[in-house]
This record gives sequence, structure tokens and C-alpha cells, in this order.
Amino acid sequence: MRDHPHADEGPQPDVWTGRATNRVQWVLALAGAACLALGIELAVDSAWNSGVAALAMSVVGCIAAGLLVIFGTLAFVHVDLRLDRECLEVRCGHMGLPRRRIPLSAVAGADFAALVTPRQWGGWGYRWRPEMGTAVVVRRGEGIVLRLWDGHTFTITVDNAESAVRVIRDRLRTITPGPAR
Repeated sequence: MRDHPHADEGPQPDVWTGRATNRVQWVLALAGAACLALGIELAVDSAWNSGVAALAMSVVGCIAAGLLVIFGTLAFVHVDLRLDRECLEVRCGHMGLPRRRIPLSAVAGADFAALVTPRQWGGWGYRWRPEMGTAVVVRRGEGIVLRLWDGHTFTITVDNAESAVRVIRDRLRTITPGPAR
């Protein structure tokens, strides 16, 4: 585990924030941009002699694939975690989507996971596996595993996860358990 300058046992902040980033996904976004540029180039300056239908399918295919790759990767370049007195909120990417808000009253417990990998979850992104629960995985490394009262688990990769687990556990002592809203 990495050293964290504010991972001490001091007083807990009113709002705890954390983040995890994956710079490798920028490379994938560049590949999507290249595919998008190819589609635009085909549409603007094409000497295609095979027919209009083939050209249209190539242009639409390249543009659609490029946009899908760009938005799919940029949505999971980073994850932001915000923990206040009432809930935990997870936001992905620059637009904050997908987003999940979990009331602390729906959390039964929190555990520190020293190593969460995309391989465990089937890749990067917002993941669900029946035997493991739901996760937001943007990089390999430490994470938080929330155990919810409904029997599900929710895992988030975030820097300084051990500190976040301490804050969650501290706040759970003062929360009355209840169903997820």
C-alpha cells in the first residue's frame, strides 16, 4: 500500500473525498479519436469507387465506433468518491456519469481491499458479477468494499481507501440501519 499523508487516526472531516485515476485509458480514447478522424476523412475526401452504400457504411461505422470508444473510455478515466454524514456518492469520468448514491443507513459495513484488479471484475468500468456484486474499477490497486443491508456488495477503487473505510466505520456507529432508498 502507498503512503498517504492524511491516513492518520486524527479527527474525521465532515466531507471525505477521494479519487482514483487511470491514465492508460487516455491511450484508448486516442484510438477512438483516430477512428473518428478516419470516418470524417472518408466522408470529406473519399475517392471511393465501390458505391455510395459501402462508403456510407464505412463512414458511419468509423464515426460510431470512434464515438463509442471515446465516450466509453473517458467515462472511466477517473472515479470521484464523496462521503458526507448521510451518504456516499460515486461519480465516474468528467461528466460524473454513471453515478451512484448510497445512503449510509443502507451500509452494513465497510472493508479495505488491498488489491482490486480489473481482471477480477472483467475489465474497467462499472461492473456487475453475480457472485461478487457491483464495482467501479478504474485502475488496479486499493479499494473499498461496502457490504449493504440488502446482501449486496459494492466495491470502489480509490486512493487512500483505508482512510475512507475508517471514516465510513466511524459514521456507521451513529447511523440507524435501514433499507436502501
